[in-house]
Amino acid sequence: MLGIDLEKADDGFSSDLHLIAGNVSRALSQLVLRTDVSGMPLEWIDYKEAARLYHQEQVAYTCGSPLFNLYGGVSARSGLRTVLEVNSIVATVGHTGNPGNTRQDYVPPLNNQTLFRRDAHFCLYCAQRFPVRELSRDHIRPFSQGGRDVWTNVVAACRRCNNLKASRTPEQAKMQLIAVPFTPTYAEYIFLKGRRVLADQMEYLRAHFPRHSPLHARIKKYLS
Repeated sequence: MLGIDLEKADDGFSSDLHLIAGNVSRALSQLVLRTDVSGMPLEWIDYKEAARLYHQEQVAYTCGSPLFNLYGGVSARSGLRTVLEVNSIVATVGHTGNPGNTRQDYVPPLNNQTLFRRDAHFCLYCAQRFPVRELSRDHIRPFSQGGRDVWTNVVAACRRCNNLKASRTPEQAKMQLIAVPFTPTYAEYIFLKGRRVLADQMEYLRAHFPRHSPLHARIKKYLS
């Protein structure tokens, strides 16, 4: 089962672009992508929540590949054991719960983990890749010059570059950004929040990204 292990990427591993779920315990730790009935991505859920949704008949349909089989009790009438096959993507009925679909002004919460994943763990000044522990949040326009703590004003930076830039803009520090910071859409944010994202889940989320999303090229690289 191929995919990308974003948790390993957080730790600085560069050889983890492909994930193979080779045993039961690893498979059960794989999260399922939940969508609403119209197909809009909602959240990541574990196998227990997926089983609850199946049991309560809230799963409208499934997509993607089978992840695992969950075994229940044996029917006294038929003598057969209940088996529930859980797919990598499940569409559910009821309230969407997708703020990105219901609010035009929705902005995902800004935190370092998703920020560093947005920037692919690169320092956007020296263009070197670092583990999370060696990255910091840099404000392009510093607070002292009226800058704000928003997606479009922050980038991942190694501690050396952050210290070198100090309380200056990149122009003032004569440092050039290698990419333009952007605010993720809800679907992009769901991808960035993933732990181990399978290939079919990536393709599904990618279909909901804006055409201009920088994540298209990154996912294309992962899948190739």
